[in-house]
Amino acid sequence: MGAASSVPSSLPSADSRMAPGGPGYRRMSFALFLAGVATFALLYSTQALLPLISGDFGVAASEASWTVAAATGGLALFVLPMSALSERYGRRTVMTASLAVAVAVGLLVPLAPSLGSLVVLRAVQGAALAGLPASATAYLAEEVRPRALVTAIGLFVAGNSVGGMSGRVITGWVAQEWGWRAAVAVIGVLAVGCAIAFRLLLPAPRHFTPGSLRPGALVRTVRGHLADPLLCRLYAIGALFMTVFGGVYTVIGYRLTEAPFSLPQGVVGSIFLVYLVGTVSASTAGRLVGRLGRRGALYLAGGTTAAGLLLSLADSLALVLLGLVLITAGFFAGHAVASSAVSKTATTGRAQASALYQSAYYIGSSAGSTVGAIAFHAGGWAGTVGVGVLAVLGVVTITVFGSRAARREALVAA
Repeated sequence: MGAASSVPSSLPSADSRMAPGGPGYRRMSFALFLAGVATFALLYSTQALLPLISGDFGVAASEASWTVAAATGGLALFVLPMSALSERYGRRTVMTASLAVAVAVGLLVPLAPSLGSLVVLRAVQGAALAGLPASATAYLAEEVRPRALVTAIGLFVAGNSVGGMSGRVITGWVAQEWGWRAAVAVIGVLAVGCAIAFRLLLPAPRHFTPGSLRPGALVRTVRGHLADPLLCRLYAIGALFMTVFGGVYTVIGYRLTEAPFSLPQGVVGSIFLVYLVGTVSASTAGRLVGRLGRRGALYLAGGTTAAGLLLSLADSLALVLLGLVLITAGFFAGHAVASSAVSKTATTGRAQASALYQSAYYIGSSAGSTVGAIAFHAGGWAGTVGVGVLAVLGVVTITVFGSRAARREALVAA
C-alpha cells in the first residue's frame, strides 16, 4: 500500500497514451494525416510537371529532375539537425514551424525566373520540411501506445500517399490549362489549409521530455544508432525502396507523354491516382506485420514492387498501370513497416533514430530521381526499371541477412 502511494500522481502512465477509440486519437491521426498530405504535396509538386518544366526552360529530363532531387536532398541533409531541435523545443513546435516555412517558400516557387532559382527554392523548401517526418514519428512513439504504433505511423504514411497523389493529379490538370506555375501555386494554397488545420487539431504532447542541444550528446546518440545493426539495415531498406519509387515516378511522366502512349498532361497527372493503393497498403501495414512478421512483410513488399517493375516494361497502357499499382502498394507497405520498426527498435533518441531513417529514405529519393532520369536518357524505360530491380534485390538481400543474424542471436541466447 505504501509503495503504491509513493508513486507521484503527476507522472503519466503508459495507459495514458493514446490508442484507437481513445481521447484525442482521432484528432491526432487526422492532424498528422494532413501534415503528411502537405509534406508530400509540396515535396513532389514538380514531379508530374517535369516534361512541362523541361519545355519551358529548354532542358533535358536529367536537368529538370533536379527540381525534385534538390527538395528531397535538402530534406535529407537537414532532417537530423531538425530532429535535434525537436528534442529540445518539442515535436509539435518544430512540425508547426517546418510547415509554416515550407508553405511560405511554396508560394514563391511559381515566381522562379530560371531553372537555377527554381532548384534553389526547392532545396530550401525541402530543408524546411525536414522538421516534419522525424518529429512526427517521434511524437507518435511517445504519445501512442506501442500496440497501436504501426497503425498510427501507417496513417501518417497514408497521408504521404494522398498528398503525393493529390498533388500530382491537381497539378496535371491545372498545368494542362494554365501551365506549371499555376499548378504549383495551387499546391501552395492547398498546403496552407493543411498547415492551419494541422496546428489546430494536433493535441499537445503529454509525454515529451526536453533533451539537450549539446553537439556532443547528439553525436553520441547518432553514433549509438549507427552502431546498431538492425537500425542500419532498416535505414538501407528505406533508402532502397525510395530509390525505386523516386526513379519510377520522376520518369513515368516522360514515358507516358511520348510514343506509344502520347497522353496529355492532365491524363498523365491522373495516373497518380494509383497512390490510393499506397494509402491502403500503408494503413494496413500493422495487420500485415501481425500475420507475416516484419521480415515476411518486407519480402512481400519487395516481391510486389519487383513484379510491378517488370510488368511496367510492356507497351500496353493497362499493364503499365497495373505495374504502377503493384510498385506503389509494395513501396508504401515496405516504407510503413521499416519506419515503424525504427521507432520500436530505438528506445532512446527516437527523434534521431527516425531522422537517420528519413535521411536515408530521402537520399534514396534523390538518388532514384537522378539516376532513374539518367538511366532513362541512356536506355529508355528499361534502364529505369533496371535501376529499380537492383534496388529491390538489395532490399531482399538485406532482409535475408537480417533473418540469418536473428537466428544466430537466438541460438546464442538459447
